Amino acid sequence: MPNKVNKMINTIQQTLQNSFSYTDYRKLATELVTQGKSTGHEQSNDLFHYSELNEARMNRLEKTITITNDVKTKLENLDKNYIWLVLAESWCGDAAQILPVIYKMSQVSEKITLKIALRDDNDILMQQFLSNGSRSIPKLIVLAAETLEIIADWGPRPNGAKQLIIDYKTIHGVVDENAKIALQKWYLLDKGSEIQNEIVALFESILA
Repeated sequence: MPNKVNKMINTIQQTLQNSFSYTDYRKLATELVTQGKSTGHEQSNDLFHYSELNEARMNRLEKTITITNDVKTKLENLDKNYIWLVLAESWCGDAAQILPVIYKMSQVSEKITLKIALRDDNDILMQQFLSNGSRSIPKLIVLAAETLEIIADWGPRPNGAKQLIIDYKTIHGVVDENAKIALQKWYLLDKGSEIQNEIVALFESILA
């Protein structure tokens, strides 16, 4: 067991060394879009198109997302230092909707350091946080800052968005472009509130 724990800590350390601040992640994604590219090991016109759309989404969300007073109070009362490590890619529509919310949450408390790592560049860690066998992102990994112990994880979607996709797939058998449009509308209407509440609930369970 100690060897397994040490191996995981080493993996986390390597990922943190490869990670970006939110600002640097945004700069990277923007620069790649100007080159007609996305992050990730695979490049295609579709992935570039999604990254381009996500640029506009994130620019808008950074201006419009607000952290609720209840969530703000709970984050301000954290008594330990945490690292929020998020696995993401610029082409991911869910990441574009969720990262600005996580960023705004991290800005509330000096106890939170936000780091973003690219999924494809950190597959060893990603393999430890699969969702039904899939490398679904974004994935938030909450770490104790001093020890790098994994405290909790969350993602890739809030429950309401997750259920929307489950229901759509049950009816239509596939997740197609219409499903993606419906998902984006869900995020638009929710305004980041479910994301905030679910992530704060992680800490409430930790502190309980």
